[in-house]
Amino acid sequence: MKIPKLEKKRNVTNLHGYELVDDYSWVHQKNILEVLTDKNKLLPEVKNYLENENKYTAFKLKDTAKTQDILFKEIKGRIKLDDESLKFKDKDYTYWSKYEKGNNYANYLRQKHSNKKIEIYWNGDEEAKGKPFFNLGDLEVSDDDKLLAFSIDDKGSELYKIKIRNLSDNKDLKDEIYHTSGSITWSYDSKYIFYSKRDNNHRPRQIFRHKIGTNEKEDLLIYEEKDKSFSCSINSSSDEKYYFISTSDHTTSEVLFFSKDEKIPNPKIIRERQRDILYSVNSWNDELIIRTNLNALDFKICKSQHSDPGSWIDYIPAKKQTIIGGCTFLDKWMIRSEIKDALARIFVRNLKTEKEDELLITDEVVISPSISLSQKDKNTDNIYIGYESPKTPSRTYLYNISTQEKKLVKEKTIPSGHNPDEYIVERINAKSRDNKDIPLTITYHKKTRLNGEAKLLLYGYGSYGSSMYPAFSSTNLSLINRGIIWVAAHIRGGSERGMSWWLDGKMMNKKNTFNDYIDSAEFLIKKKYTGEGNIIGYGGSAGGLLMGAVVNEKPNLFLGMILAVPFVDSLTTNLDHSLPLTAGEFFEFGNAKENKKHFEYILSYTPYHNIKKQDYPNMLITTSLNDSRVLFDEPLKFTAKLRDFKTDQNLLLLKTEMEAGHGGKSGRDASIKEIAFDYSFILKICNLLNT
Repeated sequence: MKIPKLEKKRNVTNLHGYELVDDYSWVHQKNILEVLTDKNKLLPEVKNYLENENKYTAFKLKDTAKTQDILFKEIKGRIKLDDESLKFKDKDYTYWSKYEKGNNYANYLRQKHSNKKIEIYWNGDEEAKGKPFFNLGDLEVSDDDKLLAFSIDDKGSELYKIKIRNLSDNKDLKDEIYHTSGSITWSYDSKYIFYSKRDNNHRPRQIFRHKIGTNEKEDLLIYEEKDKSFSCSINSSSDEKYYFISTSDHTTSEVLFFSKDEKIPNPKIIRERQRDILYSVNSWNDELIIRTNLNALDFKICKSQHSDPGSWIDYIPAKKQTIIGGCTFLDKWMIRSEIKDALARIFVRNLKTEKEDELLITDEVVISPSISLSQKDKNTDNIYIGYESPKTPSRTYLYNISTQEKKLVKEKTIPSGHNPDEYIVERINAKSRDNKDIPLTITYHKKTRLNGEAKLLLYGYGSYGSSMYPAFSSTNLSLINRGIIWVAAHIRGGSERGMSWWLDGKMMNKKNTFNDYIDSAEFLIKKKYTGEGNIIGYGGSAGGLLMGAVVNEKPNLFLGMILAVPFVDSLTTNLDHSLPLTAGEFFEFGNAKENKKHFEYILSYTPYHNIKKQDYPNMLITTSLNDSRVLFDEPLKFTAKLRDFKTDQNLLLLKTEMEAGHGGKSGRDASIKEIAFDYSFILKICNLLNT
């Protein structure tokens, strides 16, 4: 089969004294955001190219069909198909969710305390029936337990429609609200819902109140964000007395609040926004509880009075290179988290004595701990605590804080069998070229020999301060069991080692992210975990930017790469201020249109503009037609240009989901099939097909 070719139409842009030549810029339509919700508006020649690439990918991977089937059955075989969530005791009902054996989507159930009758108030598979794509954004029952508000995205574009259902007869009311961000907050009197609406650029910048039973046109606008780089949301307080409107970009935030007793909400600013200052707010025991990085790089917890919300008093002080996390409240206790060196810890504070202790759940060191409430009534000593690790499936206990007794209430079971002792988990540090310690979480089967010959998957992200934690993944076992070592590189750009770790990996320090990944790869080669040319790079979205940048720089390190919905044409996107995410990322990547230094720096690493005449490893690039975060034309252009420049005969494959969004296909089976497809590519290039 012939390699697909995309027509070239030379386009030259002059900016900041530079000439940018782009042969494929024409695929980016002026009405691109309309294409996300109506694929009939896609240029016919672009659609034809995408379909040809899909056919070519299928042709090149036809020998993986048997392996894909094996992997699908294998991965699904590790899932308890009739699993259910932990139960939460509300005022009159207990709520939980459950998958039935043949389901692709969860059912949501409740049981009334008075008569013990179990109701299925949301049947996921019934709701999704007949829809090529189905994503449930939010599902919220009113405070009086009579109404259900839910939001649906049936395209993948993350434009959610909100509807209201009467739970007494399961009939939908006439209420329909369009183009929302998906999140729903009920008023405490169950007469209204609050929601955020997306503008023409798909940015949530307005907060509305909707009265149940009325038309969307009558909804009350209670807040509008004027800064196009900010987006806003609304939520309620833990003490059920206030609502908080949060507006922010990635580095600066502002919070407003109003009382539940205000008939016409009049949001008041808690503290005016200040560049690079982040804060979030809750309300408890007649005080505001504020988590902020004001004069505390790695955050601290403060308190203030409702009457004087801007006067903050330190409560939990900052710690060096330790992220102070959020708080959960009970009447007598506060539970909070900290993160240091990519490992989380949980602390419990007695609110009467202010004595605080770390909550130790297991002897395992490299874990991800968790806590959640077991009931709505805060007059309790009981909470759910749990943990998981790269080798240990999640375990959850009902824990009594006073007695320190814990009872195992849920353990993730692997129906096909799993023995944690078969696996080795290590946490070591690679040394960066500027002498920083880069945490690496390494997982491998105990039979895998560390002689420099093993294949190794190196996963990375490194943007927006997002941190990766050592969690359990039953899907990863399909590679690990075949002798492939799985490594997560906690590179700069995340915040695993404090906020400075993020600051050192963004804006004019962004190249540290790419260098850390390369340095981690070379460290793993030096330590004989793998060898040069045996590494599979894996990253999605901003992690795809990472993959594109490092493969241009050091292609010899890699056997192959998977770039999922990759942000690979980052300069072009940064220059287009009409796109959904661009304005909100000016303080993550820079503003290349207005700032020459930012332009030159982004130009020096953006994957699309730095493709070279050289050999590249095997590459699988995936995207979705309805992705509103990273538009499909980025990986499309990247693939087409790579075909022009690469000097090797290795695989270069582009796969586009024509009915999906940023997160890929919807439904359990479809998601597993996508993973099986990606993994079959990995096994093919590792010569491990049919193993």
